[in-house]
Amino acid sequence: MNRRFFLYGSTGAAIVAGLPLLARQDIASPAMAKDKDQFEIEKTEAEWREILTPERYKVLREEATERAFTSPLNDEKRAGTFHCAGCDLPLYSSQTKFESGTGWPSFWEALPDAVGTRKDRSFFMVRTECHCSRCGGHLGHIFDDGPPPTGKRHCINGLALAFKPSGAA
Repeated sequence: MNRRFFLYGSTGAAIVAGLPLLARQDIASPAMAKDKDQFEIEKTEAEWREILTPERYKVLREEATERAFTSPLNDEKRAGTFHCAGCDLPLYSSQTKFESGTGWPSFWEALPDAVGTRKDRSFFMVRTECHCSRCGGHLGHIFDDGPPPTGKRHCINGLALAFKPSGAA
């Protein structure tokens, strides 16, 4: 291997290794959001870890995505309300839930003032990230390919939600 090949190869590898960091520029994770946004419910990461399961912590606090078709809430058909699994804020009515075929619970509209949004520039694209307006927990993303009347698809991690059937205490 000659020196020129080594230099070009090393430079190329460094650029490729840095691309994910550039792609994530301006992304606001819940940890970063604390610097920008104030939420009604503020907890330390240690406090969140105490009250959430490890799987829910990864989704709500670290913006992980659960595997498609793994949430029992994807098949939930009863009347009721979907709440934030972190702080119990009502987020979505079952009346706005629809089958999107994506493998995640999907809704065409959130309850008023329940969900906040911000730009997510991860994975070399710009998406609309949505989070609980009370605790800042990551819920999922909003896309423009949903049904009427909004044309929106709130693609939500089932682990971020807790379902409460109508009439339940």
